[in-house]
Parts: sequence; C-alpha cells; structure tokens
Amino acid sequence: SSETQFHSEERELKEKQQERDKDDVDLEALVNDMASLSSYESIYATCGTQHSDSAPLLHSTDGSGLHVAALHSPAHKLRRSQPMHIHAVRRLQEEELQVRPASLPAIPNPFPELCSPSGSPVLSPGSLPQPSEPHIIKVFSEDGVGKVVEVPADMTARDVCQFLVYKNHCLDDNCWSLVEHHSLLGLERCLEDHELVVPVQACMSPESKFLFRKNYAKYEFFRNPLNFFPEQMLAWCQETNGSIPQSQLLQNFLNSSSCPEIQGFLYMKETGRKSWKKLYMFLRRSGLYCSTKGMSKEPRHLQLLSDLEDSNIFTVTMGRKMHNAPTDYQFCIKPGKGRTELKELKMLCAEDEQSRTCWMTAFRLLKFGILLYQNYKSPHQRKTAISNFTTPVRSVSENSLVAMDFSGRTGRVIDNPVEAQSAAMEEGHTWRKRSQRMNVLGRPSPLHPSLLSSVIHRTQLWFHGRIMREESHRMIMQQGQVDGLFLLRDSQSNPKAFVLTLCHHQKIKHFQILPFEEDGQVFFSLDDGSTKFTDLIHLVEFYQLNRGVLPCKLKHPCTMVAL
Repeated sequence: SSETQFHSEERELKEKQQERDKDDVDLEALVNDMASLSSYESIYATCGTQHSDSAPLLHSTDGSGLHVAALHSPAHKLRRSQPMHIHAVRRLQEEELQVRPASLPAIPNPFPELCSPSGSPVLSPGSLPQPSEPHIIKVFSEDGVGKVVEVPADMTARDVCQFLVYKNHCLDDNCWSLVEHHSLLGLERCLEDHELVVPVQACMSPESKFLFRKNYAKYEFFRNPLNFFPEQMLAWCQETNGSIPQSQLLQNFLNSSSCPEIQGFLYMKETGRKSWKKLYMFLRRSGLYCSTKGMSKEPRHLQLLSDLEDSNIFTVTMGRKMHNAPTDYQFCIKPGKGRTELKELKMLCAEDEQSRTCWMTAFRLLKFGILLYQNYKSPHQRKTAISNFTTPVRSVSENSLVAMDFSGRTGRVIDNPVEAQSAAMEEGHTWRKRSQRMNVLGRPSPLHPSLLSSVIHRTQLWFHGRIMREESHRMIMQQGQVDGLFLLRDSQSNPKAFVLTLCHHQKIKHFQILPFEEDGQVFFSLDDGSTKFTDLIHLVEFYQLNRGVLPCKLKHPCTMVAL
C-alpha cells in the first residue's frame, strides 16, 4: 500500500509539473510579445482602458520570478493566440507608412546640389511632379461649328490658339485670338495671350462660349500708337499744349511709375433705366472716374465708377437693340469674378470709333502694362525655335511680295512703281495670248484659264460669296479695324460684278469690281478698265503690291476658319 501511495503521489507531482510548464510557456510568449511592442506605449495606453481588469496581474510570484498569481483565475486566463485590438493594428500600420513613405522604391536624386538646404537628396514619390487634372472646353468657329478640346489647368489662351492653328492647318501669323462671347448680354472680348483659359471658363454662364477668330488689331497700337491715341484725349498733351513722341507715348503707359490719363466725354447708361447721360470721364491706373461737376478734376468732384484690377472691358454687339444706345460705338466694363447680371454692367458709349478704340486700348494697357508688351514680343523672339504647334508656312506679308523682272539672265527687284505696273500689264497681255490657244476640237482646253477665271477666286480665304453689306461690316469690325484689312464678295446690285470691302483709318469703304469683255475674254477692273485682270486672284495680288486707286494697299485678308 505504501508503494502504491508513492506511485500515486509521484503521478500527481508529474501532472502538476506538466501544468506548470504549460503555463510557463504561455507566460514566456506573452513577455516576448510585450517586449517586441515596448516602443508603442501609446497604443497600449489607449487599449488600457479596455483591459483595465488585467492590471492586478502583478500580485504574487512563483519561484521563477514571473507574475502568475492572477493568471490562474479563469476570468483572466490568457491564451497564446490572443488577438490585438483593431485600433492598435491600424495605428501600427499608419506609423509604418510614416516611416516608409510608399511602396515605390526611393529614387536617388541625380542633382542633389539643386535641392533646397532642408530638402533631401532622395526624390520621394511625393516630391515628383504630379500631372494637372485636364479640363474640357468647347471652342466655336464663325460658322457655328464647335470643337471639344481637353486642356490642363495652366494652359493659356495663346497655347489654345496655337493648338487650333496646328490642327486646322491655318496660317500662323500670330493674329489668332480666343474670344469670350456672351450671347445673352451681347458682349465679347478677346482674351489676352497670357490669360488662363480654365479660370475664365469657370466665370462664364452656360450660354456663353469661346470663339476662334482673327484679330489683327490685338497689338497694332505697338506699331502705330499715334493712330490709337488722339492728342485731344491725352491729358499731358492738353496740359503742355504740345505733341508727344511715339516712343514716349508707349513708355508712359508701360512704366508703372508714370501716371497717364485719358479724358473725354462718354455716354453712360443710368442704372435700372434705358436713358443715357453724357459725362466727362477720366481713365487712370486707379480706375475709371466721372466728374460730377462739368470737366472738373478736383478730387471732391470725382466719382469712382470701376476698378481696373477686378474688371474687364467688352465690346457691345447689340447696343442699339438691347440698350437703346445713342451711337453705334458701345463698350462696357464687366466685373471679372463670378457671373454677372445685366444691372452690374457699366454700359458706356463713345462719339466715334476712334474714341472707343482709344478708351478700350488704354484700359488694357493700364491694367496689364508690360505683360502686353511681352505678349507682343514673344512670337518674334521664338521665330528661330521649333514649336510643337507650328508648321513652316509661307508668309504673305507686304514685305515678302515684290515685283520681279525675270527677262534677263538673273532676276531683279523692280523698285519703280511705274515700271512695276507696266510689267504687270505686259504679263497680263501675254497671259491673254496664251489663253486664246484652242485644242484640236476647236473648244477651250479643260484646263483653260478662261474657264477657271470665273470660279477660281472662290477657293481663296478672302472671298466670302453672297454676303450682305452689313455682314461684311461686322466681319471687318470683329477682326480689328486696321489699315489694309479687306475681303471680296458678290455684288448685290450687279450679278456679274464683285465688291472689295476695305478698311482704312478705322473706316470701312466699298469698291465695285466690274467685268469688261474684250476679244471674247472677260477681264475685271477697279478703275473703269484702266487696269484689267483676267481673274480676281491677279487683281488682289496686284493691289497687295501697289495701292493704285485704293487709299492703301491690301494687307490683311479677312478670313473665316472652319474647325
């Protein structure tokens, strides 16, 4: 019996030792886990509120020095696979992401000397340039056809024009413009080349749109400033009773330290009424002012009408019909930020076209200053550089068209206008003799020039077919009333004749081109038959070189492009 009792006691001791070893393994794993997470004390601090019952673990120890007293209670028994709290896991992941920026490998910076002093010589993914989010704009041509263009947020009006010129194979003469057109308000203006397109579109109403159009007068005031600023409207000319040099005139506008001033009478529409009031106004860098007492310049008599910084100037296209304007030369000042209602517009009206052009040009110069001059010089400075949007095209400017004589061994330029006219007439007679040759059937050849003379001009950009006189006026005014801007159209009074519409000194004039028949051949002439041409193309080319009976040479064709 004593031996049996000894074996049973030994068996009980072995079972207790096994249970103790099992608990020791669990405690060692728990201690290792706690040691590995000792750097994240803040995590366990947040979890401590939920495990506050486990605080009395440290009460008694066994022989190994490990705290085991409270672990034997079934309510606080820990298992090896005890999960961590979900918030703790998330915070661990966030701290790991802060230590390791991204899953992409760090790229060594090949130019560490270009980094800022606080910058790291390693390019992290966050420091790499991120592509801007594209925006959608729709641009319309004069015939109403639109093209959808995807542009980045930093694309300027000039960039959009260059893109459309390249896509539509237009002549890149730096005269194309993006026009902001408000159909409901009857307003439009040409965007400056440096303006960003996306912010402008954000301030437009759903009925407004962008137009792609020529504007030859965009920078014409840099070439001929005296034509844009009459002396009677310049304050310094009135004060000194003298004229100002052309270079000094532009310098006063571009120099921010100078104080140029435009003055004169303007009609202003009264708010909420259809009546107009004639006031004496002053345009300065600080804004547009009107005098409340005659022509007085005293500060107590000046009233601020508009600030230049937060406003844009527009041409009114329907002033007579919508606003009962006293003249046809309306313009308006519209707030630049946000969508504007009709009552917030400053409707103004000038006496003539020259006065309106002076006010609008001075507004642009005083607002943008040197930026306009940089826009004007930018295309000339990059002529030698290859652009992504431009293609090599032949220039048709006045300087590239000269009369030549190829009768000798080498060609020479004809400088004498009389000799150039006689050479043109002689060449015309030679062409007429060639046109009289017949084929063997006794009829003109299919490629005979006499058959083409009546239709070949319809392929030219300056010919606009059967448009009315008012429509030709509108097109000339929209593309800038500069000297030499012209178009040809069918005559409304004579079905066999044509009309040349020409702009000179901001006035639009019309010249009838009559047909003359001689020896079975039809010729066209502007001067009652003194100078005759076989077709309209020869006529236009001649008057591009010679003024003749016209007030000026033909310089800029009035064109319309289809997108």
